Amino acid sequence: MGIMDSFEIGREGVSVHGKRLEIAAKNIANMDTPNYVRKIPVLNATEDISFHGLLNTMKEDVFGVGTIPFLSGGVKFSGLVEDPTEGEKIYRPGHPDADEYGYIRTSNVNPMVEIGDAVLANRAYEASLSVLSIAKTMANRAIEIGK
Repeated sequence: MGIMDSFEIGREGVSVHGKRLEIAAKNIANMDTPNYVRKIPVLNATEDISFHGLLNTMKEDVFGVGTIPFLSGGVKFSGLVEDPTEGEKIYRPGHPDADEYGYIRTSNVNPMVEIGDAVLANRAYEASLSVLSIAKTMANRAIEIGK
C-alpha cells in the first residue's frame, strides 16, 4: 500500500461519512413532516473482505505467485433505502395530506436513532480526516528525507 492509496481511502471515508451526516440531518429536519419516510444510507466495503473472498484471493496469489494478498480497504456509498417502519396514524380530516378517511401518517423518524447515527458518522468522518493528516505527514517526511 502506497501513500496515494492512503489518500484515496481517507478521501473516500470523508466523502461517504459526510453523506451519512447529510442524510441524518435531512431525516431530523423532516421529523415532523407528514408521510416522510426515514432514509437509511447503504455502505459497502470497496473490496470483498469476507473469508470466502480472502480465500479466493489467496488461491490466486499465494498458490500461484507465492505472495500473500494485500487488501487496500475503503468504503463506498451504495445508495439509500427507506425505513419500512410505518409512522403513527393521526386523525386530521382537514389536512391536505389526509387520506380519504381523514388520517395522516406521521414521519417514522426517531430523533434518538438519528442523533446516534450522526454521532457515529461524525466520528468516522474525523477518523478519515486523521488518515488524510497522517498520510500528508508521511508524504512530507518522505520529501524531507529525499532532500
